[in-house]
Amino acid sequence: MACYIVVIIQTFYAPKLIIALAYDSGGVTTSTVTVPLVPALGLGLASTIPRRRPLLDGFGLIAFASLFPIISVMTYAQLTERRKNIQTIRNINNAFQINYMFCGRE
Repeated sequence: MACYIVVIIQTFYAPKLIIALAYDSGGVTTSTVTVPLVPALGLGLASTIPRRRPLLDGFGLIAFASLFPIISVMTYAQLTERRKNIQTIRNINNAFQINYMFCGRE
């Protein structure tokens, strides 16, 4: 449930051009290889852990596998945009400092 909330919150803050790509990347979990592999992995891992219910834990793994690509793509886009904004601010500050050095105080 928490992952769904994270995806919804990230959707509001992610760059608009990347949202469709991020949601489309969640579709990789519905391929012919992934669908049987993820439940088998989830059931196998959950059955080896004591006091766990394999059926419930296996389906939680499917939901997480569907949401993780969406979260990853949007997080990368947000970090890249933030880095770009910080670099732009540094360039503006450097331009003002150079202008101040050559023009002096007025």
